[in-house]
Amino acid sequence: MTDYILGIDGGGTSCRAAVARPDGAILGRGKSGAANILTDPNNAIISITEAAKAAYRDAGLDEAGVNGASAFLGLAGTNVGDLTRYVHDRLPFRHTAIDSDGLIALQGAIGDEDGAVAILGTGSIYMGRKDGTVRYIGGWGFTVGDLGGGARLGHALLQEALLAFDGVHPRSPVTNAVIEEFKNDPRGIVEFARLSKPGDFGRFAPLLFDHAGQGDAQAIAIVETGATAVNESLDAIMALAGASRLCLLGGLASLYPQWLSEKHRSILIEAEADALTGAVALAAKGYQERQGAVA
Repeated sequence: MTDYILGIDGGGTSCRAAVARPDGAILGRGKSGAANILTDPNNAIISITEAAKAAYRDAGLDEAGVNGASAFLGLAGTNVGDLTRYVHDRLPFRHTAIDSDGLIALQGAIGDEDGAVAILGTGSIYMGRKDGTVRYIGGWGFTVGDLGGGARLGHALLQEALLAFDGVHPRSPVTNAVIEEFKNDPRGIVEFARLSKPGDFGRFAPLLFDHAGQGDAQAIAIVETGATAVNESLDAIMALAGASRLCLLGGLASLYPQWLSEKHRSILIEAEADALTGAVALAAKGYQERQGAVA
C-alpha cells in the first residue's frame, strides 16, 4: 500500500489540506470551513477531516485513504488548555502531529533558516527562530488576545458603528457602510455580534483598511490601534529571536505594512512559500524520522 502524508493549515476562517507523497511532492489540495480548536473544537475536527478528504479527491485518490495518512497539522488555538489532545484523539489519521499554525507558517516562509514571522489574519501570532530554537508570542485567541487581528479590528468597527449611530461619535464613511449593511437597524449589528465567531468579525477588516487608506478618521483610529499592538509584539519577538528578517503572513499581511514602524518595514522579506507548504514539509520530515527510527 502506498503511504501518503497530509499537511493541514487550520485557521479561524478556513482549513486547507494537501496530500503528498512521502518526499513532499503535493498531489492534491482541499479546503473547508474554520478550524480554530479554541473557538469550536468539534467543528474544527469536522473541517480538518473534510479538507483532508477533499485533498484526496483532488488527487484522484479514494478519500477513505485519509485513515492511513501521516498528517502534520498547524492549527489556531493549540496553545491553550487540553484542546489539542481532545482534537488529536478524534481525528481519523494513522499518525497525527499537531502544532500551532504559526510553526507551519514559519517553516513555509523561511524554511530551516533563522528569522521571524507575524501571522496577521483573523487572529495574530508571532514566531521567531534562532539557532534552531523557536519562540512564540501571542495567539491567545479572540477573547483575551489576538490584538491587531482581523476579528479584533472588525469587532472594534462594529462598536464604532453603534457609537456613531447613537451620536456619541461622529459618523464617517466606514461607519455609514456598516450601518447601511445592517439596513440602518442597530439591532442587526447586536444580533450579528451575538451569534458570530472570530472569522465573522474578521470579514470587516478589509473594509476598515480600505477606508483608512482613503483618509477616514474613524477607520484610521481603529487601524492605528491595531498597528500599535502589532508593532509592540514585533518589537518583542525580534528581541527574543534576534532576527534580522521578517515575513508578514495571513490575510492582512498586504494591508498592514504602511501602518507599521519603519524599523519593521525595513526588514520585510517575501515568504519562500505558504503555511500549507510548511505543513507538508513538516509532515514529510516527521514521516522520514519515523521511518528512520523503525529502520
